[in-house]
Amino acid sequence: MGKIEESVRPIAINACTELGYELYDVEYKKEGPDWYLRVFIDKKEGIGVDDCEKYSRFISPILDEKDPIAENYILEVSSPGMFRKLNTKEHFERYMGQEVEIKLKRSIEGKKKFGGKLASYIDGKVIINTPNGEVSVEKEDYMYVKLNPECF
Repeated sequence: MGKIEESVRPIAINACTELGYELYDVEYKKEGPDWYLRVFIDKKEGIGVDDCEKYSRFISPILDEKDPIAENYILEVSSPGMFRKLNTKEHFERYMGQEVEIKLKRSIEGKKKFGGKLASYIDGKVIINTPNGEVSVEKEDYMYVKLNPECF
């Protein structure tokens, strides 16, 4: 997690608490010429467009006041979705035993994508049980891990 995400996270958590949401993740990245601050919120019943709009209107003036980001950016608020990426230790713990997809930076046995049940997560190392056996991947070797409710 970068410094911007770290400085925005407590602000985003407070806004979530105030409105009855859960903060799933914060992402700050440059795409083309623009910077994007993405705040992913969640709740048990799921997140809709109205929730995102409500949260965005609530947090926007707080971010303007606290000014944790020097450059101009675009604020986006959304649900992490069904195929949510697992980025934190808490994410991996929450979804242990669930079906996931892992995309690798380099091929293992000629494949760059694997699907299976999340079996373990220790210090960034992910182990999934696939139909063809166990696959173990270190943090530096994968691009992402995300839920895959549709399975492979």
